[in-house]
Amino acid sequence: MPAPINPFKAALNERRFQLGFWVALASPYAAEILSGSGYDWLLIDGEHAPNDIPSLAAQVQALKGSQSHAVVRLPVGETWMIKQILDAGAQTVMIPMVETVEEAERLVRAVRYPPRGDRGVGAALGRASSFSRIGDYLETADREICLIVQIESRAGLAALDRIAAIDGVDGLFIGPSDLAADMGLLGQPGHADVTAAIRDAFARIAKAGKASGIMTLNLDQARLYRELGADFMAIGTDVTTLVEATTRLRLQYQGDETSHTTGSSGY
Repeated sequence: MPAPINPFKAALNERRFQLGFWVALASPYAAEILSGSGYDWLLIDGEHAPNDIPSLAAQVQALKGSQSHAVVRLPVGETWMIKQILDAGAQTVMIPMVETVEEAERLVRAVRYPPRGDRGVGAALGRASSFSRIGDYLETADREICLIVQIESRAGLAALDRIAAIDGVDGLFIGPSDLAADMGLLGQPGHADVTAAIRDAFARIAKAGKASGIMTLNLDQARLYRELGADFMAIGTDVTTLVEATTRLRLQYQGDETSHTTGSSGY
């Protein structure tokens, strides 16, 4: 029996648009709730959310059987972290702030078994092989692993063509906020200069035959990114959605209470 099919990787290869959402509450319970919301993929964030390997793995487990594919963003591209999260069952990993060909090539090796890579052979202990119940896991795992590298700086953009040409890099994800900061436009991811850089990056990624990804909290910006050619995109986060919804509910109630009080005063 081979390794499970990675539906997210298959969709990217076929250029079927994949809509996603950011999971940053560091809670398997929250991840499971979100997995029923209809998104193609959920990004379990290990860079800016308070997650470690066990909590990331627990959220991957929480998504099992749902229509939402788990994409795990690690805080850095350390080989040992990649090894552990792959053994825990993640099939798609995203690595932030990739700026050089050498770094991207090292990441490709980290997600592949020898002789094509240097992923440690220990899947018999993990969920990835269904605890050794998938007899052909070692022979078939590589083709189902999806590696997404984040391009978030001017240095990354300068190396983008060469990074996109690397066999084993499945997608390149542009980070508008960090890119804006690196361009001297901190807090302005929607600035015209940043958008122009993203437009150019998407065109170069498409020319290389790879998938381009991005994330935004602005739906108008999301529609623009889709028009520019985004193949996979996240349009919100659990944290910001929770903040907005709870604040809106309080304000709505307080407004209703004020109206009720005013209306009963006789004025």
